[in-house]
Amino acid sequence: MFDLEKLEQIIGYSFQNRRLLHQALTHSSVSGSTSANYERLEFLGDRVLGLAVAEMLYRSFPAEPEGSLSQRHTALVCKETVASVVRGLEIDKFLFVASEDIRENENVLCDVGEAVIGAVYIDGGAETALNFVRTHWQSLIHKNITPPRDGKTWLQEESLARHLGMPVYNVVSREGSEHEPVFHVSVSLPGTEPQTGQGRNKKMAEQDAAHKMLIALGCIHG
Repeated sequence: MFDLEKLEQIIGYSFQNRRLLHQALTHSSVSGSTSANYERLEFLGDRVLGLAVAEMLYRSFPAEPEGSLSQRHTALVCKETVASVVRGLEIDKFLFVASEDIRENENVLCDVGEAVIGAVYIDGGAETALNFVRTHWQSLIHKNITPPRDGKTWLQEESLARHLGMPVYNVVSREGSEHEPVFHVSVSLPGTEPQTGQGRNKKMAEQDAAHKMLIALGCIHG
């Protein structure tokens, strides 16, 4: 059994009801019950994270238009960022999973990060949960002075400049459960090999596909 008190010290929050933290750390491979695993808490935490980051960006960049704020927001709540925060807080070491490889899955780490936020919300209230996000995302807000460039917009601009027409996106497949879906989306341009991206929703998969096409076109290296 993990020492959850140690984890509370690491994340900077002590639960009144530690069972909520235990639930937030429990993968469906250990318990299929929605009252015992993190899925419902992840649903709530996802919304709390989105609101907290939106508020932080609104206050931190008063002169930026909505489009730039949206690009920043997408980068700060994406799977890779949330998983990175989870690893930084060593939450991944405290997960209750049926097999160790699950502990390294970025989709799972993202879900658990959101579930922990949801658990803090239930245990301590809205302001406590918002402060939790502010604490652990604050250093990321100003990490990039300029907003990240939107991959789909960049690809569209590049393809039109090369007279290739508009990129065409198609959903190739959808895998996973209702709570942990993975979408595969392809993007096509005349004279180039189609590129396929993946993500937790169609929008994220399209962005991933656009990024890969930009690499194929030589706009991004690596």
